[in-house]
Amino acid sequence: MSELFLKAEHLTKDYPGTRALDDISISFQSGKVNALVGKNGSGKSTLVKIFAGALLPSSGSIYLNDEKLTFESTSEANAKGIVTVYQEMSLVPGLSVAENIFLGRLPKKYGSIDWKTTYQMADSLLKKMKVDINPREAVFRLSMWQMQVVEITKALSFNPKVIMLDEPTSALAQNEVRSLFDAVRALRDQGVIVIYVTHKLQELPQIADTVSVLRDGLLIGTVQMKDVQHKDIIDMMFGEVKTLSRPKDIKIQDDVAMEVKGLSRKGWYDDVSFKLRKGEVLGIAGMLGSGRTELLRGIFGADPVDSGEVIVEGKSYKNAGLRKMKEAGIGLTPENRKLEGLILIHSVLDNLCYASMNLTSRFLVENKQKRNMFAEKQVHELKIKISGLDVTSNSLSGGNQQKVVVGNWLNTSPKIMLYDEPTRGIDVNAKQELFAIMWIQARKGISTIFVSTELEELLEVCHRILIMRHGKIVDEVNPEKISINELYEICMRGD
Repeated sequence: MSELFLKAEHLTKDYPGTRALDDISISFQSGKVNALVGKNGSGKSTLVKIFAGALLPSSGSIYLNDEKLTFESTSEANAKGIVTVYQEMSLVPGLSVAENIFLGRLPKKYGSIDWKTTYQMADSLLKKMKVDINPREAVFRLSMWQMQVVEITKALSFNPKVIMLDEPTSALAQNEVRSLFDAVRALRDQGVIVIYVTHKLQELPQIADTVSVLRDGLLIGTVQMKDVQHKDIIDMMFGEVKTLSRPKDIKIQDDVAMEVKGLSRKGWYDDVSFKLRKGEVLGIAGMLGSGRTELLRGIFGADPVDSGEVIVEGKSYKNAGLRKMKEAGIGLTPENRKLEGLILIHSVLDNLCYASMNLTSRFLVENKQKRNMFAEKQVHELKIKISGLDVTSNSLSGGNQQKVVVGNWLNTSPKIMLYDEPTRGIDVNAKQELFAIMWIQARKGISTIFVSTELEELLEVCHRILIMRHGKIVDEVNPEKISINELYEICMRGD
């Protein structure tokens, strides 16, 4: 089997005011799992989109072996054998595995769908992936890892020379990850060029043969995984990092605002216990899949728990549910603001007042004057940039949308705020404004739990950081006494 190479030479991508890729020359080889890593904003998504035909480079060239490639669309890239499996799966749950694999391309005989051939072809592809999945099974009956494998098998049905996998394990449990890795190795062994994009650095020793690191649009280097340690990759990703400190005037009070005792949910987190003091900004760090999001949802009452309790100002809540936890004074800004934090087609006014409807209405009749007052207060205090309260939330920037989500909960006068990835998809200035909001609330005695994949943010914002691995709190660190590189190492230790 002859070797294949996908390479870029002097690739540059410019946007107004920023350079996303800066003179990138890189090569990916068949017969290997080629990992591509870098922190958010490093340029890896831009590079993948150029290979996939979704973006045109500003300058530079890409080659498959010696053939120079120029794409105007993703379909042109697919025609050349370059396919991408994105993090958000595109399967139709009600259709069978085989139908999903050949959707829009079902083989026909005498003008009708040839189901026998369809199932045989699907079964042959699934066997290539070394998985035991029935091609006749409805997709909604599959586990998450099986769905991900079907997505990859669908890509394999195009006879690709290159498959790019974008965060393929983001929604998988540990045992499912191992099964998916077997399927990825099967692709590698068939001579396909596998480009594996991930934030989960702890996966690299298990699956990667080579690791290419991007930072701030530059290629820092490509290394053989067997020759490096976690620390080496982290150093390549971050270099010398300076973090800002939170304001010194914020003082943690002695009173305990909330205590979590023995909180467990099978498969997600186990026997989690900690205390949160009034005015404290507490960070929870961990790699994707460590259970951070699920823990916040359990505390908030959005998901049921198997055991344990949440004690707010001395009162115990056991599986109390979302309404009672809200009444206890807890607010949550969810990880996916567009899906769970906002109703995008509704106005800013509505979205700022949903959580406080009990305060802006009486006997189920809304008080319009009070609603306007509540909304205007948050627009002013959070500096939300809008032309008017009636504009729809989907017309706002990511940063202003996130402020609306925060303002919605601040209107409930919470005692405790839970922030799950609040800075995802917003610019640097909006991030700093959001941190300032947390600090302002801390001065008022409001307690905060802050979860972020960007561990630098936790160092900048928090008084204290808890470390989660595999659903357990395993360590606690002082942000003033630890570096970003050390924090990443602790989060991945033992994986």
